[in-house]
Amino acid sequence: MKFTKIATIVFTVLAVGMVIMSGIMKFVAPPEMAEKMSQLGIGSYLPMLGLMEITFALLYAWSKTMRIGFVLLSCYFAGALAVELAHAQPFNALLPMGLVWVSAFLRDREVFGVA
Repeated sequence: MKFTKIATIVFTVLAVGMVIMSGIMKFVAPPEMAEKMSQLGIGSYLPMLGLMEITFALLYAWSKTMRIGFVLLSCYFAGALAVELAHAQPFNALLPMGLVWVSAFLRDREVFGVA
């Protein structure tokens, strides 16, 4: 029981931390990142995407809004995967999405319909 609680905290902190750092990087927008995102056609949306990531991660981190945060993060990363697939890019969105899903399963199995 104690191991599960520690694993839940670790996966949640990793997931939320990774998403928040990604959002901050979109606000800072280093030149290489801005150029690559412009090639994908989303360069002008970087600040908005960063704000979305940070907001969704904070909703996910708070236990009362974890479910809506989970849904929003899942949709966000599904869209990111679609863009990466459409432009033959590496699937960078899989890792944060996987961490979010694992931590969601550990936090509240009912999100996946498991009691």
